[in-house]
Amino acid sequence: MTNVTKSFKSATRRTAFLAVAAIGLAACNITTGDLYPAIGSRVANFENITAVREYRQCTNDAMVVDQSARQENAPARYTKSAQLIAKCEAGLGERASLVPVEERMRNYALGVQNHFKGGDVVQARANLEKFKATFADKDLYYADGSSFVDTMEILLGLRDYTALGEFSVANVNSVVKAELRRVRYWKTN
Repeated sequence: MTNVTKSFKSATRRTAFLAVAAIGLAACNITTGDLYPAIGSRVANFENITAVREYRQCTNDAMVVDQSARQENAPARYTKSAQLIAKCEAGLGERASLVPVEERMRNYALGVQNHFKGGDVVQARANLEKFKATFADKDLYYADGSSFVDTMEILLGLRDYTALGEFSVANVNSVVKAELRRVRYWKTN
């Protein structure tokens, strides 16, 4: 065999090898998404986990501000904490269903209470209505068994606490009932 023939065969093999490699690589690039749909699923799961972590970090920051407000009796910090909680909720957007409902309810309820403690009754009322719309037919209960929704409706003036029998129907803490009865007594006498 001559050197020209060997050289030709070698060049042909190299060309054939490069052509097969190029076709193989091109095929991999074209079909990667079709062959591995789990990759897209993992990316979506990672994004969902990241959204929940960011929500929890955000609410933890709001809890720190809330604790600071309690320690220093600072109404402005209560309002800041409530605003942070609202921002956390808004940041979830379509991924709200990823966070357990009970956790979201507790955070949202704290936001309503903190607006009230901060003196922003208008925003507390608006957020209580959002709470009732978002978590329809659901309620939270304080350690003494009283209802969050009933208590906040009475404190925010969304129920007529001067009406007779209103307190016996409402599931409100006995201290709150006693205080509102005292207010009603002094208003009528």
